[in-house]
Amino acid sequence: MLATRIRQKDSIFYFGSYTADEILSKVRFISRYYGESEQIAPQMISQSDEIAQFIARIERTDQAFQRQLSRAKVRALKNFYEMAVTQPPLPGTVLLFTSEKLRFESITSYENIGRLQEPTSKYLIIDGQHRLAALRFYLRERPGSGSNIQVPCVIFDGRSEDFAAEMFVIINSTPTRINKSHLVDLYERISWAEPDRRFAARVVDKLYREGDSPLRYRINRLGGRSQQEKWILQAELFNELHRWVSGDWRKIQRASNVTRETDRYYAMVRDFLKAAQRVWGNGWGHPNYMVTKSVTLKAMIRVCADLAREDAEPVDGRQPRWEKRLAPWSEQGRNFRVEGFYERFPAKGQIERVARLHRDLAKLAGIEPQARQRSS
Repeated sequence: MLATRIRQKDSIFYFGSYTADEILSKVRFISRYYGESEQIAPQMISQSDEIAQFIARIERTDQAFQRQLSRAKVRALKNFYEMAVTQPPLPGTVLLFTSEKLRFESITSYENIGRLQEPTSKYLIIDGQHRLAALRFYLRERPGSGSNIQVPCVIFDGRSEDFAAEMFVIINSTPTRINKSHLVDLYERISWAEPDRRFAARVVDKLYREGDSPLRYRINRLGGRSQQEKWILQAELFNELHRWVSGDWRKIQRASNVTRETDRYYAMVRDFLKAAQRVWGNGWGHPNYMVTKSVTLKAMIRVCADLAREDAEPVDGRQPRWEKRLAPWSEQGRNFRVEGFYERFPAKGQIERVARLHRDLAKLAGIEPQARQRSS
């Protein structure tokens, strides 16, 4: 294909176009899309294709891409293609990715204009799946018209899956496009993610995966395999841990082994939650109690941060020691019943209610809540 090579800092990518018929034969759909009476079935995704797995998971689970909204969006785009006469139906580019390194040969005195080799496998669509799905349904009713529609595209080639994942996040990281829980999954793979956010994301991951974690498989990662009841969204838990980590970050940075620090923070949260589990007794995980609902878990993580700053050492005996500190909570079961909970803890909203629970639970345990600030 004829293409323009574009350089931006250390990046090289290509701008070109395919006819509608061509591009639809060269891309793979990784999510299910619906027309009036037909559907596009998703193609099989290799388990080794991590970026395709990631994008497909978002398309299937993010509220912005539930079946009815997806159907409505595809229908609206298809109707626009039908009505557009003087206006271009696809004025924006679709973003395509291939892990293959494509050969580019200049054909003019301008070194950045030339012929671009096409990949041997189909492109992955980083941005534009809905537009191309609507185009397919549009052309099914108008066979032969695809050769008259040129689709502009930007092609990224020969890069790692991490590069494609990062590009996907850059394109889709507005609140209406991608759920923050998915971004937490990617902090390890995003080069511009702040190190304190990566650190907090690692602690969240350990709380989800480790066998000794009281929150194992209870964190809603919007795509996790476990069928267990979920207690808290990954993004909400991440926010609380990041709140703690950001306050301690300068101290964490001074540590000789950041990985060991990750394990240390995980161990503190684990020991605290195990102590809390013991003192809450039957209220822990019980559907008639608010103990393991997100509002209370978030408040408890703040109490954990306060307690860890004053009594993290020694590690030996920490869990029973903290269990003794939290013992007064065992008498609060009645107040944390679902029925009447919001009347007993009135607040203007969730943020204020978490702050109130934090203060109340810390006071019961004889812990002085600390203001959020960065350590020096």
